[in-house]
Amino acid sequence: MDIANMNEVDLERYVTRIMLDMGIPAHLKGYHYLREAIILSGKDMEAVSSVTKLLYPTVAKRFKTTDQKVERAIRNAIEVSWTRGNIDTFEELFGYSVGTGKGRPTNSEYIARIADKIRLDVRDL
Repeated sequence: MDIANMNEVDLERYVTRIMLDMGIPAHLKGYHYLREAIILSGKDMEAVSSVTKLLYPTVAKRFKTTDQKVERAIRNAIEVSWTRGNIDTFEELFGYSVGTGKGRPTNSEYIARIADKIRLDVRDL
């Protein structure tokens, strides 16, 4: 199965489950922006190579805000998850975690890695 053919509700539910496992609090604006960015990137991996020109503006338009606010809110959500999230989940997805002393992943690394995981998982269904 291809991610583009997956039911929108099921896809959103799957992404949400991963994000909660990563420790991203649902009350943050960045949580909602990040989920949308991951779904868009999963459907079109080219979006990740053009985060500032394509992805942030698309998410901003959907939520009636600015690209800069989307970028900042996503960065904040990632920082929160990096410090409070499940270390085992980070190890599994990124190959490292806060415990290894490496810095947190960038917004685009974070989005790309989760989008790729989802794309591969859905393909295996």
